[in-house]
Amino acid sequence: MTGTPHATLVGGPTLLLEYAGLTFLTDPTFDPPGQVGNLTKLEGPAMSHGDIGPIDVVLLSHDEHEDNLDVSGRVLLDEVPHVLTTPSGGTRIGRAQGMRRWDQAIIPGGSAPVTITAVPARHGPSVIKHLTGQVTGFVLEAEDWPTIYISGDNSSVKKATRVAERFPDVAVAFVFAGGAKVERFGDMLLTADAERTHRIGALWPQATVYPVHIDDWAHFAQPREDLVAWFEEAGEIEAITLLERGERVALPSEVRAAS
Repeated sequence: MTGTPHATLVGGPTLLLEYAGLTFLTDPTFDPPGQVGNLTKLEGPAMSHGDIGPIDVVLLSHDEHEDNLDVSGRVLLDEVPHVLTTPSGGTRIGRAQGMRRWDQAIIPGGSAPVTITAVPARHGPSVIKHLTGQVTGFVLEAEDWPTIYISGDNSSVKKATRVAERFPDVAVAFVFAGGAKVERFGDMLLTADAERTHRIGALWPQATVYPVHIDDWAHFAQPREDLVAWFEEAGEIEAITLLERGERVALPSEVRAAS
């Protein structure tokens, strides 16, 4: 019998994951709406830090941008036993473990140890990577539990392809989408848009694909409604599954049957 993970979308890139007896949180963001540097947050989280309870592991794709780690999120890190992030993030956050691509951390779980692998990601075109900084994705594995991919702020299908080559049995894929853009970089995509989300999802044809980081921020070129419209117009709406903010849902415990 395969264990059943659960997910709750807190908002933006912040997911609460219950997996193999551990509680994971991705990219903690709990600040209220408002202007954050050059970014505008449109809506606050669906639940507060206090609503969530103890967190075992934070999976932090990167620490340098406020839409992935805000003031409240930084406070939360002090209460978490394990904070995993990029190599450079590990030097800036004293309690964090910086992980190079393909590095692994093994965390004892309630039902089985969880192996967490840091996987390739790129926050925009390579020509600006020195400006956008390091970013990482993660893969979670545990005996008798489905393999989960978390893309982080990745805009590169090529990077995701490398993940699929190493982890062909991914059953659940969380793709940070929204087509993030900022004025400084013009039309350069900093996260996947709908078309790239579709291509990334197609790397695992039998996985269930959840687009996240599609809500709450003004710098998304394809927020939730526009992303959904793209998939509907392409006749591919069944290729994605949407999470509703604040709603705890059971994730697939195994890959979907081939169609």
